[in-house]
Amino acid sequence: MRADRLVAILLLLQQREQVTAAEVARELEVSERTARRDLDALAMAGVPVYSMQGRGGGWRLVGGARTDLSGLTAGETRALFLVAGPASVATPTVKAALRKLVRALPEPFRVQAEAAASSLVRDPRHWGASPAEHPPPRYLDDLQDAVIRGVQVRLGYVDGQGAATERTVHPLGVVAKGPAWYLVCGTEAGRRTFRIDRVSSADLTDDPVHRPEDFDLAASWREIADEVDRRRTPVELQALCAPDGMYLLRMMLGGRLEVGGATPDGRVQVVIRGYNEYALAGELAGLVEWLEVTGPPGVRDHLAAIGAALVERYG
Repeated sequence: MRADRLVAILLLLQQREQVTAAEVARELEVSERTARRDLDALAMAGVPVYSMQGRGGGWRLVGGARTDLSGLTAGETRALFLVAGPASVATPTVKAALRKLVRALPEPFRVQAEAAASSLVRDPRHWGASPAEHPPPRYLDDLQDAVIRGVQVRLGYVDGQGAATERTVHPLGVVAKGPAWYLVCGTEAGRRTFRIDRVSSADLTDDPVHRPEDFDLAASWREIADEVDRRRTPVELQALCAPDGMYLLRMMLGGRLEVGGATPDGRVQVVIRGYNEYALAGELAGLVEWLEVTGPPGVRDHLAAIGAALVERYG
């Protein structure tokens, strides 16, 4: 994160002509010690900044100099604006400062800079058990570059059953879901999602991507993830939960829980998704104090059988 702070400090100097370490620390939400270290780093890197001591002192650019930010290469511009995008962990202040770089960029870089800021979405949740961390997949950089440049890709892919295919795709965005990476793209068959660690080849073309005008990567990913969740948990259970049990229910079920309105007796209507009826019954059997399952009947039958087995063993 240090590179984005240094650029943000440079922008502050150009805006205000003079800043103090305390002002930099406040703007970038870092300690004054970190701010001083970053200011010193700018000077050591050859940026014409200097400090003035005493009352009214601070840091200034020599002679009001303005660094030529248009000297950035296209690759450096894209990397910088990834920091400013919605997937970044940078603070809003730093993101806002970095976006101001657009004004200083030559026209050919502006579109790519703005595309870089919206090319990646991070979804911290993962499907199933927590997998081990792995290095980034081989073709991640190439595919993100294709998204930013807006060019089609001839994609080689091996699916979960080992079947190999090749097709031309229109890359629209990259998603990091937990430790896994996905490419969202348009194809002849409509919008599709590919796991990037299953990509066997990625040849970028010079043909432009056909990108829907209203496309929003974050919104599109929410739709994709919700659909996957529905397929993974196809059974829906209806129940009534006492208010005291809602915290435990939310903690246990996360995104598989949908909360409805209250009933006349004060209980809360809920819908719970699960893998199958027996699994849902086993999951919820310990919540009988707070939860009344109203359907489907198969889950109620499994709960009754579990209760009878518990009474027989422990009664």
